[in-house]
Amino acid sequence: MESRKHLAAEKKRCNTHNCAQAVVCTYCDLVGLPEQTAKEVASSFGGGMGNREGTCGAIVGAGMILGLKLKDREISKVRMKEIMNRFQERNGATRCCELKGIGTGKVLRDCPDCVADASEFLEEYL
Repeated sequence: MESRKHLAAEKKRCNTHNCAQAVVCTYCDLVGLPEQTAKEVASSFGGGMGNREGTCGAIVGAGMILGLKLKDREISKVRMKEIMNRFQERNGATRCCELKGIGTGKVLRDCPDCVADASEFLEEYL
């Protein structure tokens, strides 16, 4: 499969999708999910989990697609942990507020780049 991480990042960059939607909508065809449904399912996960600046929405979106693709709870949990660990290693955080520099003023990673990273790590399991 040719990488789609740049397509996902562009969805976020254009501001047509939140971070979770950008990931879920980019890969929804691989799991048989209609794009509009994918966009609706991921709509509550922008701005960090539930818009509370928690877990990065791009990571959450990757987890949604991963679960739908693997259809195995235990394997999905292991792979999701690997994705989160790699994301943390590359970016220094997995929480939206830390990535955006909220409270510290130090931005670790911009949202489109977070979307690209989560997508890159997800693609390894698709």
